[in-house]
Amino acid sequence: MIGLNAELQERHGQNNPVRIGLIGAGQMGVDVVAQVTMMKGIDIPVIADVNLARAREAFRIAGLKGEVVQTDSTAEADAAVAAGKQVCTRDFRVVTAMKQVEVMLEATGVPEVGARAAMLAARNGQHSAMMNVETDITVGPLLNWYAAQNGALYALAAGDEPAACKELYDFADALGFTIVAAGKGKNNPLDRHARPTDEAWAREAARRGLNPNMLIEFVDGSKTMIEMAAVSNATGLRPDVRGMHGPRTSRDRLHETFALKEHGGVLNRAGVVDYGIGGVHPGVFLVVTTDHPRLRQALVYRDMGNGPYYTLFRPYHLCSIEVPLTCAMLAIRKKSNMFPLNRLVSEVFAVAKQGLKPGVLLDGIGGCSFYSLIDEYAAAKADNLLPIGLAKGARLVRRVGQDVPIRYEDVELYESSTVLLLRRLQDRWMAGQIDDRELLELLDAIQLD
Repeated sequence: MIGLNAELQERHGQNNPVRIGLIGAGQMGVDVVAQVTMMKGIDIPVIADVNLARAREAFRIAGLKGEVVQTDSTAEADAAVAAGKQVCTRDFRVVTAMKQVEVMLEATGVPEVGARAAMLAARNGQHSAMMNVETDITVGPLLNWYAAQNGALYALAAGDEPAACKELYDFADALGFTIVAAGKGKNNPLDRHARPTDEAWAREAARRGLNPNMLIEFVDGSKTMIEMAAVSNATGLRPDVRGMHGPRTSRDRLHETFALKEHGGVLNRAGVVDYGIGGVHPGVFLVVTTDHPRLRQALVYRDMGNGPYYTLFRPYHLCSIEVPLTCAMLAIRKKSNMFPLNRLVSEVFAVAKQGLKPGVLLDGIGGCSFYSLIDEYAAAKADNLLPIGLAKGARLVRRVGQDVPIRYEDVELYESSTVLLLRRLQDRWMAGQIDDRELLELLDAIQLD
């Protein structure tokens, strides 16, 4: 991000701010709008949310006092923004079709909406900045590829742990270090069976001012699985074991904990993603090594320890506060700070929180019916495990016991789902069953309006 402040200042001086169209005016989205008001050369003039009052409230909370135009017409929205007004709309497709928008920022956390929004943005030449990690771990490789075919860029937004990890990864990888582990700290006690309807967790969510489901996706470990899968899919690092290790550790012991077993650590191999419980949050970390004796000596001089493992630690991640930097990078430098490889390396799948009977509809991430675990994509595919991005609304057709992974054959999926269609195409593409030309034709033919 070095020098980006000067480039934003230049856009400010030209009266040509980077214009972001925000989809989703929840807690994170509102924070982004507020942060942008403190910056130069960047603006969020349009917000889409199914709750119009929430979109209007986002402008108010951010301190923006200009006229807000309410419309579901792309032409009217473009005209209003060109005239210096703010726009709110119920229809996210207005945002993805606007000529006045350079970067579409998706912040709903809903895989179906995220997939459709990224597809439409690509078709209209808009860059996509995704706060929606759930979409990314489900169909991110396909969305990134499709954006490139349309001359646009796709990025996972800065601020959350995946992008913060990737920042450390790029630094270490560029310097030629061997990367042993990349990870994050988990701040909540791990309770796989936690449910938003549990009285204690409902009270805790109310105390924090959180949606109970949002709290539970952290408590039951689902969010950690999702975030580290995003890191895996962007770097090629893999979970060492199903669900990762997740040991108790501390900042000053990371290089000891995430070492190979032969050196007293928990790992079976190097090149993994994982997480630590204890005094690591809100930081992210990399454990690296080098076999060059001169560099080992140099690292001792720099107070990095005696080796052979060394910790690179970023003690913060500022979530939505950092997101505008990704949008600026996309628009000004035409660069993405984080994007998935053209294949899934890891999968996050659903596991029953309680015994589930036929006929039950699965709720969403952070709900009552399932928690999430990570594994290598090939292993999850071999077991026919249900990706969490496809789970919501699926109907059980057979009994699944508590703590048993849910498989494709256990459910009836919602066949009209765009994200399901994209995932099936992505799986075929990754398996070499369709080539790039055929994939592009199939994607272009999908009706999204």
